[in-house]
Amino acid sequence: MNSISPNIALFIPCYVDQFFPNVGIASLELLEKLGCSVTYPIGQTCCGQPMANSGYERDTAGTARHFTEIFKGFDYIVAPSGSCVLHVKEHSPKIAGMEKEQKGIQDKIFELTEFLTDVLKVENLQGSYPHRVGYHASCHGQRGLRLASSSELQEAPYNKAHHLLKNLKGLEWVELSRKDECCGFGGTFAVTEEALSIQMGKDRLEDHLSHQVEILTGGDMSCIMHLQGIASRNRENIKFKHIAEILNEAIS
Repeated sequence: MNSISPNIALFIPCYVDQFFPNVGIASLELLEKLGCSVTYPIGQTCCGQPMANSGYERDTAGTARHFTEIFKGFDYIVAPSGSCVLHVKEHSPKIAGMEKEQKGIQDKIFELTEFLTDVLKVENLQGSYPHRVGYHASCHGQRGLRLASSSELQEAPYNKAHHLLKNLKGLEWVELSRKDECCGFGGTFAVTEEALSIQMGKDRLEDHLSHQVEILTGGDMSCIMHLQGIASRNRENIKFKHIAEILNEAIS
């Protein structure tokens, strides 16, 4: 594992803060167990992704300016959400007079598994997690941040989450039939195209159920929340956890 600067900020997306606070806690504890000194900037707010996804990207200038001001003094920014990280890196509106600071933010913000594999260079994590685990590769993380290979590109397979989980004692990584298919959440897409979103979610969930997955995990709680809601309504016997929770529990 590489020696890392202690000046790390934890960015927790709104829906994690409000609905899944244990994911934020697990992210903090996991980073600390791996030797990082982490700060949670108390003034942080939404990154602006929901508005941008709804077609109002220009109206997120205020959140972009605030995000830059809050996080510009850190060496690294880590978040347990590929979609929010991608928004900050590629879709935040440019703020006049803050171009240098924004570019700095974009270069030093990382999704959690990306930070562990690419910056910390974590290898051979030791721990125990005796469960059958299915991984949902969210679109923004997979195709935007390149956290895993995409079948349509016909490239050599890789998955940064699998790299972290593969050595945990007892963990069985379940290979799915359509491992990089969208779950149908898509932020406000789930509201404006409810029927299509639900059917896509049912199809994605069925791939896990048909392979007798015990725990469905991923790097974005938004997608996991969508699938969990469908499973709950249909009373399916499957559990849901963010990868930060699994890693934190396994190496505790």
